[in-house]
Amino acid sequence: MPEDDVVERARHDAEQGKSPSTQAGEFVREEFEHVRQGKHGARSPQQAIAIGLSKARRAGVKLPAPKRGRTSKKVRDQAQRDSAKGRGGASRRVSRTRSRGTTRALRRESTGTASHSAISKQAKRSARRRGPADRHRAARAAVRTKGRAGLRRAGKKAARTRRARA
Repeated sequence: MPEDDVVERARHDAEQGKSPSTQAGEFVREEFEHVRQGKHGARSPQQAIAIGLSKARRAGVKLPAPKRGRTSKKVRDQAQRDSAKGRGGASRRVSRTRSRGTTRALRRESTGTASHSAISKQAKRSARRRGPADRHRAARAAVRTKGRAGLRRAGKKAARTRRARA
């Protein structure tokens, strides 16, 4: 069950007209936070992201299921079930046994999957899959939102990184 402030932040994003993926980002962030705090672990950053997206869909974020060819039928079907849950309908009581089993299984997993380096690696891998043109577009959008002070800070950081690698 997502925390109230997370649902509130996602709702605020929706009111501002932000995209469903931005709204879902709040739930993914919460999931990484839970892993860092040791509430439970995850086998990989991708698993933590998947749990967050599932929670977002169940909370009513209008996030579509992945397209055919991107994931397995099993994953797509689950995403559709999550979305249907989020649209409402009769809510059934959660099975205590099943819920406890899931939590115990996740507790046995590593918490290192939510480390800054693991998340960074995952983000870079994901960006590489999107292609250079898409990355360029994203960088241009980031520049527009950074402002002068932000650009200056980013430039200094880039220079430091280059110096460290030389």
